[in-house]
Amino acid sequence: MPLLEVDEVVVRFGGVTAVNGATFSAEERRITGLIGPNGAGKTTCFNVITGLQRPTQGTVRFDGRNVTRTPVHRRSHRGMARTFQRLEAFGSLTVRENVRVALDIAGGLRGVLRSQTAQIDHLLERVGIAGYADERADSIPTGTARLLELARCLAGDPRLLLLDEPSSGLDEHETDAFGELLLALAAEGRAIVMVEHDMDLVMTVCDEIHVLDFGEIICSGSPGQVRSDERVQRAYLGQSDEENTRDDLAPFEATTTIPAIGVG
Repeated sequence: MPLLEVDEVVVRFGGVTAVNGATFSAEERRITGLIGPNGAGKTTCFNVITGLQRPTQGTVRFDGRNVTRTPVHRRSHRGMARTFQRLEAFGSLTVRENVRVALDIAGGLRGVLRSQTAQIDHLLERVGIAGYADERADSIPTGTARLLELARCLAGDPRLLLLDEPSSGLDEHETDAFGELLLALAAEGRAIVMVEHDMDLVMTVCDEIHVLDFGEIICSGSPGQVRSDERVQRAYLGQSDEENTRDDLAPFEATTTIPAIGVG
């Protein structure tokens, strides 16, 4: 049984349908990609999964339980954690203090602060930002702040990680290291769902990819299946069928030319 099941989810805002019948799942030890153009409904799907947005219709199941109407904090306690497209760190606190807050919340303010130091150091080392431990969060680079958000998520030892544009701000070397980290986190038994614009990263680490366009999933499959799907190529690049047949790999090899991918 998948850890996460999203079944026929619809979200309407007035007369606008942001998500239209989205159905997908995520399994433990696997990385699932959720990609699509601007306004496709990716972040809205994340909001439904985590409880920030109640769907107009449809169901969300987590670990076999219907959590469609479960509050955000209870979903978190059951093992969900997410990062946001917009950075949400406490800017006036140091990187170390940000992770300490996450540990306090996850543990119900347990223990003496000094006893958490080893855990904090481990988390910062794990995501590769130990060198920024004593820097204020509002002074660190964007890519580092993304990794700080991941460290805060891991403080609760979640079973499901939902990552919204996690590689934004990372350079090529940092992105490669981040991809290895994602694979390691999944290998530990976590299910990871990732909204991401970097197609090289998506195609390298994801076991399965779902493509959203105008709120509907137009393609689901392995990276190879998604890479060669003509509907996906048209959704991203507006190519004709004839143009697509020339080289079905091209749209995903030149990732810097793909427009407007990843904004939910």
